[in-house]
Amino acid sequence: MQRTLAADIAKHVGEDVKLVGWLFQVRELGSISFVVVRDRTGTAQAVILDPTKHDLSHLKRESLVEVYGTVKAEPQAKRGAELLFKEVKVLAEPVAELPFEVNRSKKKLNLKIDSVLDHRAFSLRNPEIAAPFKVQAEVVRTFADYLRSLGFTEVHTSKIVSAGTEGGTALFPIKYFEQTAYLAQSPQFYKQMLVGAGFERVFEIGFVYRAEDHATSRHINEYLSLDFEMGFIDAYTDVIDVERGFLKQMVENIGKTCADELALLKAELPKTGDIPEIRLKDALAILAKDYKRDTKDMVDLDPEGERQICDYTLKTHGSEFVFISRYPREARPFYTMPDPEDDESTLGFDCLFRGLEVTTGSQRIHDYNMLVESIKRIGGNPANFEFYLEIFKYAMPPHGGLAIGAERLTQQILNLGNVREASFFPRDRFRLTP
Repeated sequence: MQRTLAADIAKHVGEDVKLVGWLFQVRELGSISFVVVRDRTGTAQAVILDPTKHDLSHLKRESLVEVYGTVKAEPQAKRGAELLFKEVKVLAEPVAELPFEVNRSKKKLNLKIDSVLDHRAFSLRNPEIAAPFKVQAEVVRTFADYLRSLGFTEVHTSKIVSAGTEGGTALFPIKYFEQTAYLAQSPQFYKQMLVGAGFERVFEIGFVYRAEDHATSRHINEYLSLDFEMGFIDAYTDVIDVERGFLKQMVENIGKTCADELALLKAELPKTGDIPEIRLKDALAILAKDYKRDTKDMVDLDPEGERQICDYTLKTHGSEFVFISRYPREARPFYTMPDPEDDESTLGFDCLFRGLEVTTGSQRIHDYNMLVESIKRIGGNPANFEFYLEIFKYAMPPHGGLAIGAERLTQQILNLGNVREASFFPRDRFRLTP
C-alpha cells in the first residue's frame, strides 16, 4: 500500500490508506480514542471507536509509526476526514527522554529561545516552531520568481573574499592557505561587476556574514540575504519600484499558500497600501511635528523613530512598509551615489517594516573616477579594490540594487519575538552549534 500524506486523506474517502509519520499524540475522549500522526504536511487522525479492542499502551510519543485505516468524511476533523483505525505498526522508538513535548503550543511549552535552539532539529517537529520556515520559503520563492519575471538572472558568487564591501569593518577573517581572506559581508561587488559584465540584471539568494558584536533579538551574524542589482536605471526610485512590486506579490502569495501557518501563529498579513518614500529630513520633521520628538541632533532614525514613522505611514498611506531615502554620506558605503542636490547626502534608502529596517539599497556610483575618489574619501586604497574597479574602466551603466534580510522580513511578517526563530541554525555572538 502506498503512503498517503496527512493533507491528502480527504481525497481518499472510502479507501483503505496508510499514514506514515511521527506519533504526535494518543487522545482518549470517553468511549473513543484518537491516534494522531504528523508528517511533512501536518497532522491527521485515526479514530478508534472501541478502545478495548486495541492496546495502545506501548506507543511512545514521537515514535515512527504506520497507521492503517479506512478514510471516512468527518466535518469536525481538521482535514474534513479521518481514518477508521485498523492497525498501527511501530517502525522506530525514541531511545532517550524527549527534551520537551512538541505536541503542545509554544505558549504552553514556555521555553526560552536557547532551550529551543539547543535542541533545534527536535524542536522543529513542533508545528508552531516550524511554521515560520514555510512562510520564509514562500518569501524566497516569490523573490526569485518575481525577479525572473522582470528579466533578472540568478547568480551565485563567492563567499570567500579578499576585501570587505563596507570599508573593511565587521569582517570574519579566515586563513586561506598563505593569505588572509574574509567571509563575504555581501555579494555587492560581484553584483555590480556582473551588471557591467553584460548581465544587466542579477539576483542572488545566499548567506552573508557580519562580525558585529550584537546580542539582540534583531541581529544574527550569518543571515540569508536576498540581493538584486539592476543596470540602466534612470534613478534610485527604479530600484524602489521593483521592491514595491515584490512586496505586494509576496504578501499576496503568502495569503494564498500559508493561510494555515498564519492562523497557527495568529499572524496578520501585512498591509501594503500605497508604499510611500519619505526623505530622511522629512521623516525627522514628521517626528518633530507629529510625535513631539527633539530631532535637532538626529542624523538618522533611532529605533523609536523607526516605529513612529511606520505608525505614521500606516495611518496616512495604509502601509506597514515605508522607504526612507537620502541618508547622509558618512552613514552609507563608499559605492553609494552622492545626492546631486546635496553632496553630504546620498541616493541611498532603507525599507522599514513594522518599525524595523528590513532592506538597504541605493543607486551606485558608476563613474570610475568618482568611485576611486569615494574609496579615498573613506581612507581606502584603490589598489586594494582593483579586481572590483576594473570593470568600471570600461563603461559601466547607471545601476542600483538592494539587499533584504530574509530572517528579519520573516520575523516582522509573523511578529516573532526573536529573529533566531526565523533561522534554522542561527549563528550569533555566542552560538556556533548545532
